[in-house]
Amino acid sequence: MGYDLAVWSGDRPRDDRRAGSTYDELYERYLESDDVVVPPTPRVTAYVEALVARYPDDDHGVVWASPPVTEEASGPIVYLLMSFGKAEEVSEYAVGLAREHGLVCFDPQEERLRS
Repeated sequence: MGYDLAVWSGDRPRDDRRAGSTYDELYERYLESDDVVVPPTPRVTAYVEALVARYPDDDHGVVWASPPVTEEASGPIVYLLMSFGKAEEVSEYAVGLAREHGLVCFDPQEERLRS
């Protein structure tokens, strides 16, 4: 069990409903299909590199509840799966870091923007 956070490059949607639609489109286009591999954009790559510098990619079960974070980035989006025990700490850092990188954060569980 864990906590998920979607982070993407683009204009910040005006409300949670629009953010949910954008998230659905990006997830379907870039993360759902295994057929096409799209390298992450430079902004997303820089974000992921900064994130794993603080919370290493190989820290599965403690911080990350998924494959390496670098494998969860495609095009303008990265999908973060955090272990429940560290979710509050890591998500707060991830949201602040996304803000520094000019990225949008969305909580798919609660279907709301994070700021």
